[in-house]
Amino acid sequence: MAERRLVTSGGPYEARYGYSRAVAVGDSCWVAGTTDAGPDGRSRHPADAAAQARAAFAIGIAALEEAGFSAADVVRTRMYIVPGVDPATVAAVNGELFATIRPASTLVRVAGLIDPSLLVEVELEARRASAGR
Repeated sequence: MAERRLVTSGGPYEARYGYSRAVAVGDSCWVAGTTDAGPDGRSRHPADAAAQARAAFAIGIAALEEAGFSAADVVRTRMYIVPGVDPATVAAVNGELFATIRPASTLVRVAGLIDPSLLVEVELEARRASAGR
């Protein structure tokens, strides 16, 4: 049976709500919804959706790396934005980061996120082509 590895960021919500930043099992890894929230739960880049997306993806990629994966292993991204955010702005960040990887990607507008200062949340899924890495 494949080992289950949990990655935590120490963020304000993980322990409180009982989840991990990422879970890796075998050659797959799933990164939970990730924002740019600081220790107080508020955005570190208020009113800047592109900066929030870049920061959230960086946090997600760091979690993948901690679990033994890389950005090149990403097979799916999901982006959630709140009303008023230009979808193209956040999609462009996805394109900057994953232009050569080209994962399956979804962008969804939602009513809101856990704190009103948060405009963007992202999820990542990764799978290694070779489990021997």
